[in-house]
Amino acid sequence: MKKWMSVCQQHDLNPGAGICALLGDEQVAVFQCRHTQQLYAVSNFDPIGKAHVISRGIMGSVKEQAVVASPLYKQHFNLSSGRCLQAPDCHLKTYSIRLQGRDVQLAYG
Repeated sequence: MKKWMSVCQQHDLNPGAGICALLGDEQVAVFQCRHTQQLYAVSNFDPIGKAHVISRGIMGSVKEQAVVASPLYKQHFNLSSGRCLQAPDCHLKTYSIRLQGRDVQLAYG
């Protein structure tokens, strides 16, 4: 059974942009799509640039896939799967996310 932790409020999100939240010791980049209001959560650590910067990336779409472009080297990561479009062997960890009332929650455990 999944356990859920509130990491922010919905009004803390700026649709189309990311924020960084802590889930225990892990930095998680949280995004809300401007058009669909869909929520996404991926690791904030860029495996190519080796820095915690994904939440500062630009959200967009490539071939109808929601993606974030790393602010370092501009690789695109699929927000649903975490897969890097330019380097398929690299990926971001993904997290289950939900809206519970006004609380944005991430699954853990």
